[in-house]
Amino acid sequence: MRRSLLRIPLALTAAAGLVSTALVGGTADAGAPDGVAAIRAATARFHDPQVAIDAGYIPTDVCVEAPGLGVMGQHWINPSLVGSIDLRHPAILLYQPGTDGPELVAVEYFQPDADQDLSTDGDRPSLLGHPFDGPMLGHEPGMPIHYDLHAWVWQHNPAGTFAQFNPRGSC
Repeated sequence: MRRSLLRIPLALTAAAGLVSTALVGGTADAGAPDGVAAIRAATARFHDPQVAIDAGYIPTDVCVEAPGLGVMGQHWINPSLVGSIDLRHPAILLYQPGTDGPELVAVEYFQPDADQDLSTDGDRPSLLGHPFDGPMLGHEPGMPIHYDLHAWVWQHNPAGTFAQFNPRGSC
């Protein structure tokens, strides 16, 4: 299923409680090869989608894209990891449809905004020297104001490793 709106299916949102797909610019790469290598090492096993499911990630077949910006992909969320910013345990895995099934392309870190106020950002997290995007409104009913950070560690992204969308991806 293809979706050009920046939305995740309500069923996934309800099951997970939270999910992230925001339409804002990414950050430029500022080096962090050791951190990127650590993310790759920690997530390499998720190239097998069944391993991701067994680890608690909830799959979806909705592929998020934005005309003019590119693609994110299918957001597979692990509800037990939402709000915990751990380099080696991203809350969301991003897959894109491939000839042999879903292909892991990126990860996403997600943090609800502590005060739920769009006008403040004193709790903005960062990872590997990159501040998270946000705060931003939720994208589905019941989804909180939040911050997120994408890391394109499995698919080259000419917009940058930490950009939200990849112009070379595909749904």
